[in-house]
Amino acid sequence: MSVPLREALKFWAKLGFISFGGPAGQIAVLHQELVEKRRWISERRFLHALNYCMLLPGPEAQQLVTYIGWLMHRSWGGILAGTLFVLPSLFILIGLSWVYLTYGQVPWIAAIFFGIKPAVTAIVLHAAVRIGKRTIHNQALQWIALGSFLAIFILNLAFPIIVAIAAAIGYWGGKKYPEYFQQKNTHGSKESGAYGSAIIDDHTPTPLHAQFGHQKTIRHSLIALSFWLLPMGALIALFGWKNLYPQIAWFFSKAAFLTFGGAYAVLPYVYQGAVDHFHWLSANQMIDGLALGETTPGPLIMVVAFVGYLAGHIQHLIGASNPFWFGVLGACVATWFTFLPSFFFILVGGPLIESTHGKLGFTAPLTAITAAVVGVIANLGLFFAYHVFLPRGFGGSISWISILICALAGLALFKFQKSVLTVLGGSALAGLLFHYISILIG
Repeated sequence: MSVPLREALKFWAKLGFISFGGPAGQIAVLHQELVEKRRWISERRFLHALNYCMLLPGPEAQQLVTYIGWLMHRSWGGILAGTLFVLPSLFILIGLSWVYLTYGQVPWIAAIFFGIKPAVTAIVLHAAVRIGKRTIHNQALQWIALGSFLAIFILNLAFPIIVAIAAAIGYWGGKKYPEYFQQKNTHGSKESGAYGSAIIDDHTPTPLHAQFGHQKTIRHSLIALSFWLLPMGALIALFGWKNLYPQIAWFFSKAAFLTFGGAYAVLPYVYQGAVDHFHWLSANQMIDGLALGETTPGPLIMVVAFVGYLAGHIQHLIGASNPFWFGVLGACVATWFTFLPSFFFILVGGPLIESTHGKLGFTAPLTAITAAVVGVIANLGLFFAYHVFLPRGFGGSISWISILICALAGLALFKFQKSVLTVLGGSALAGLLFHYISILIG
């Protein structure tokens, strides 16, 4: 018994439109649909795939979709599943990015973003606390998190250097003090078999296409490399190496390998590059992009499409008849080079993982990296707070309304466990309300 490819593709396409709530919400939906309802895969096989995806850089929910699609319907099944999970978000974000740049200065739209910005600050700080509670379970990891926060806050150390230092500490600590660097499984909710037999069950033999082989690994690696080299070569040939689009491709290729701990972890790196180094967009635009990313389905890392769109659109505002298409190209380039490594990790690494239905080893460096990521995200939240609460810097006035909205958003997230969409919607309404009250007051 197997699931027809057409039926699987219908579900993956539907998933791309309903996958709100960040990675935790997306993984919960996948578990409910695939393990509990449809019985396409057993609990244990699902968690085995998830544990592997949690170890990888990149969006774990998209990688998990790719993994299950590959396990069920070979390489094309994985590619189509992972692509359908991302495509709706890409199209929606391109449309929202155009609206943002074209109508963002309209007073009522500007008021909505005024209300959303403080909420984004609260959301980022909430993410740091949430990830910290899940991953920092001893004093050694607390020190790593604090050290990474001070390294980026005081020394302005680049995110890749912090990752490398944390990995080295984890590698050393894993050998010397292994009890401090063991990962805890937070996803196993029920015993295997609690939902009945599945199409891919605990003892279902690994299908032929998912079995490990050296020649197949080399072949798939070369194919993945060609899918990176050919578009990169085309962009360089068309625009030149120092032009915007090859720089977007190279920048997001590097970013794809640094997203340990989810999208919030790579945001500081994207900020350092896109805002500080390349000046593709401003700090406030970056906050707005994160808000748009939070309100659309798909992985939060799709904020890269917003960055790519703004970079292309803004650079071609002068001298181009229609900057929209330059923005679309920027969004597509950013998305392609961000997600390509995820497909590589699954299609090349999947057979090796399927050959080991046991615990994954060598997790100590990744445990340390995840702890460091908590400190980096906390710094990002404080940075956003500075720009939102003091929009004109220390010499300007304090935005007390922004502080109030942020406090209420934090209360909704931390105490009442409201969803991100609910918090953003309420904050947008608060921004509109403040705008119209200001008009009435005069």
